[in-house]
Amino acid sequence: MSETVQVVAVTKSYGNVKALTDLSCVFREGETVALVGHNGAGKTTLIKLLLGLVRSDSGTVRVLGEDPAAGQFAARQQLGFLPENVSFNMALSGRETLTFYARLKRVPLASVGSLLERVGLGEAADRRVGTYSKGMRQRLGLAQALLGRPRVLLLDEPTTGLDPALRRSFYEIVAELRADGATVLLSSHALTELEGKADRVVIVNRGRKIADGTIEELRSIARLPTRVRVTLADSDAGSVDDWIGRTGAWKRINGHMLEIDAEPDAKISLLRSAASPDAPVIDLDVVPPTLDELYAHFLATGEACK
Repeated sequence: MSETVQVVAVTKSYGNVKALTDLSCVFREGETVALVGHNGAGKTTLIKLLLGLVRSDSGTVRVLGEDPAAGQFAARQQLGFLPENVSFNMALSGRETLTFYARLKRVPLASVGSLLERVGLGEAADRRVGTYSKGMRQRLGLAQALLGRPRVLLLDEPTTGLDPALRRSFYEIVAELRADGATVLLSSHALTELEGKADRVVIVNRGRKIADGTIEELRSIARLPTRVRVTLADSDAGSVDDWIGRTGAWKRINGHMLEIDAEPDAKISLLRSAASPDAPVIDLDVVPPTLDELYAHFLATGEACK
């Protein structure tokens, strides 16, 4: 996959506050990347650099081969951006609003109607934005970001205000864009919903990148225990330690269910023991470390990576 975004050794300060420090990362076409970090970690500053709204103090930023901070940024037409807090003229209708942005972006006005349908605003297209709910305004913002089939899509807390059905629809749209070769950057605090949606996760803390990889790669690096929940056939069936062995710490949730934290090297051995004819096990669930747990781990270790 070719690279659409290159950020190399970028530092950005606001007065005495360093928003980014020696940060490097690469995003590729056909890739969905989750950008994760607490408030003030540097996520918004990175997005502003990619949009050309601010200039770095040092380092290099390239988006679709161009410097976003240059005076003429031709690649901007191939960018889509959804801010965390959308704001529109409340007196205009949804159709009028999207038509205004289509003219600004110089994309065919014929796409406005289909985009409004795509984000679920077809029936409300001619209503004033002032009558829209927060979720409807968020959908209008997404439609604005999708104008012109962008090659790079920057989404800041995109599912804020969306109900579960619309969140599912949103991620279906993201999957379509990814399949079409777009680079999608998702900046979000909703870590649970990002699992299975992002190809890579970039974690930033205090302006530094501290982790970058697929969730499986981050699990391999962190080496956190895997949680195994076991349902017993008989709560009094022998000693649990007889078949669990020394594969991990365990606790009894109720009379018939155990929760075991299996270390990475012991996970397979535990599963074999649980599946053996001698084990009083009738069901089990394997829960690998979640993105929430990985995020907490990398914040705690605090070791930045290049």
